[in-house]
Order: sequence, then structure tokens, then C-alpha cells
Amino acid sequence: MIELVGVSVAVSLPQAGRPAASRTLLADVNLSLAEQRVAVVGANGSGKSTLLRLLNGLILASAGQVLVGGLDTAKQGRQVRAKVGFIFTDPLAQLLMGTALDDVELSLRSAVADKKLRRERALQLLAERGLERFAEQSVYDLSGGERQLVALTSVLATGPQIVVADEPTTLLDLRNRNTVVQALWALPQQVIVATHDLDLAAAADRVVVIHEGRVHFDGEPAAAIGRYKQVMGA
Repeated sequence: MIELVGVSVAVSLPQAGRPAASRTLLADVNLSLAEQRVAVVGANGSGKSTLLRLLNGLILASAGQVLVGGLDTAKQGRQVRAKVGFIFTDPLAQLLMGTALDDVELSLRSAVADKKLRRERALQLLAERGLERFAEQSVYDLSGGERQLVALTSVLATGPQIVVADEPTTLLDLRNRNTVVQALWALPQQVIVATHDLDLAAAADRVVVIHEGRVHFDGEPAAAIGRYKQVMGA
């Protein structure tokens, strides 16, 4: 269970020769997220990515509290990040090593001490995603979808209970989009996705609409997507 209680996020904006201004990115967010598949939709700049980054302590609330399984992200960030894996829009933002195999091995380092066993486990995890033939290729030589699957594999190697994905299909063509969506929705973990992809959102159990930094609507997918289209003037 993820709970956001009275959460607001504000940032300071420096101004030359004047006191810093403040900009509110999220305000008065109250959510309890228990469903297996949750989608978050909203316009660019609406605050949906900020909301997702709160869930594993990548950013902290300016006011209110974010709890993951009873753990406070502000006070127990390390424990929270062990529970919540995060996937970025651009996989190159999180693939730290030169090859897929090296990146998955890095994720396994704390759990598997023996180097040989760690390599075997990394190869096994890549094979489960159909990526074994790319194991020793440079991540820069992979397609966008292949990179996103490697990023997902690296995240799953840490054993998270929750997977949070910030617009994971935005940079992908249709074939790779379908592959990544299928992989995400097939996970046993709770999955929370921010997306502009309304077909992806429609397959969720629950959809949260963020508009101008606030929860505009929260409910079943058809009603939420209808409300989102109204907000967007579609």
C-alpha cells in the first residue's frame, strides 16, 4: 500500500537580484494506492512525473507524508528504494554500465556475492526477457525497446515489491511499445505507470488524472480517461 497524505511539492526558483520565487508542482494530494495496476495521466507539466518520483523518494514532499508499506520516504528512504524500483522514460538515464550483462550484474551485486554466480544469474534474468543474445552488446547499439527491457531487467534484479515507470513507452515505436507494455503488465509486482498512452491507461485497474498539480479525477479507467479528454479539450 502506498499512501500520500496532504502532499505538496514546491520548488524555489532563483531570480537575479530578487528574492527567490516559489513554484508549486503538486498541491494537497491524498491518495491510497493498493490496486495491482495504476496509471497516472496528465498533460506535460501537470505534475504526474513529480508524483511518481515521490513514491521512491527520488524527491521529497515539501508538506505532507508519503508512506510505502508504512515506511516514510523522508525518514526511511533507503528501505523504501529497496521496495520500489523506478524506470525512467529514457533508459539511458539509468543504464550505468556499457553492456546489458554488466548492468544487470551491477544490480545483483549486493544480493549475489560470488562473481560467477552473479554472472549466471544476470544471464538467466536477461534470457527471461528474451535478451540473452544482446547480453554483451553495448547498450548504445540496442533499440529503444531493447534498452527499456534491459532497464526493466536491471530494476527487477533488485527484487522490488513495486515497479514505478515514468512514461516508459514515450520514446518507442509501436512494436517496442507493445513489448514493453506486455512485460510491465505481466509482472507480479504492483505497477504504477505515468503515461500519455491512453490504451495503456485503459488496461489499468485504476487511473489518476493529474491537472495543474492536483488530483483532478481518480477512478475506473473509462471514466478517468473521459475526464482527461475533457480537460485536454479533446
